[in-house]
Amino acid sequence: MTNKKIAQQHHATFEGIRQADAEGNEFWLSRPLGKVLDYSEYRHFLPVIERAREACRNSGQAIVDHFEDVLEMVDIGSGARRELPDVRLSRYACYLIVQNGDPGKPVIANGQTYFAMQTRRQELADDKKFAQLNEDEKRLAIRNELATHNKHLAAAAKDAGVETSLDYAIFQDHGYKGLYGGLGNKEIHARKGLKKSQKILDHMGSTELAANLFRATQTEEKLRRDQVSGKAQANKTHFEVGRKVRQTIDELGGTMPEKLPKPESSIQQIESLQKKLAKTKTNTKAEK
Repeated sequence: MTNKKIAQQHHATFEGIRQADAEGNEFWLSRPLGKVLDYSEYRHFLPVIERAREACRNSGQAIVDHFEDVLEMVDIGSGARRELPDVRLSRYACYLIVQNGDPGKPVIANGQTYFAMQTRRQELADDKKFAQLNEDEKRLAIRNELATHNKHLAAAAKDAGVETSLDYAIFQDHGYKGLYGGLGNKEIHARKGLKKSQKILDHMGSTELAANLFRATQTEEKLRRDQVSGKAQANKTHFEVGRKVRQTIDELGGTMPEKLPKPESSIQQIESLQKKLAKTKTNTKAEK
């Protein structure tokens, strides 16, 4: 059998053990995956899963989003079944597992190719779906993603020495000042004409939110990659990343973020409207 046919066979096997929950979210279970990856016993596969968890933690991702410990009914022979511990895995978790598997196994190399390829396909599909959203839907999608990445950024900043709430506020301000040409949170807040209780991120259009998302993700990566230590250095890093994002916008001929218009509706108003529409849609279906 040729290498190409072997690879196709392994890819088909990986896809064959993929499952989906009631909401359509795909997942893999670790026990079947271990067998596909040619581990004769599950106990030999457990260290690979742990290395993948650690890789997930080091990447700043929330482990619980990709590795979920569960109990599954498993056949143990003679028609008997027993509940055994298993792990529900996301596509990203599977990718990390094959990256941390035994490189001497041909199926591991094929697994790396498979998950990398499928992940990229999903990214492209998501890009296409995103392009079809209207402005409010784009704003909501980016704001939700930014909320998640801000948690990762906060964790990376804490590891660098940004510990107290005041420390983090100052750290965030440095990022804004880099991106907004010297304007901090307070100044941006005032330019948008917001009340004290309102958050500036909830009153940004999709373009401005995207710039801030890029600032957050790139700062997190740089803090971890460069192993930044100390509040002063963390603040400097955030400012430099923000300034670099601003420079990129300028080079591309884009509008500076502080000059972008404030949307008429807030993120909370968009969410409220979507809930009302969803409720109306559900009631209409029930009446039919």
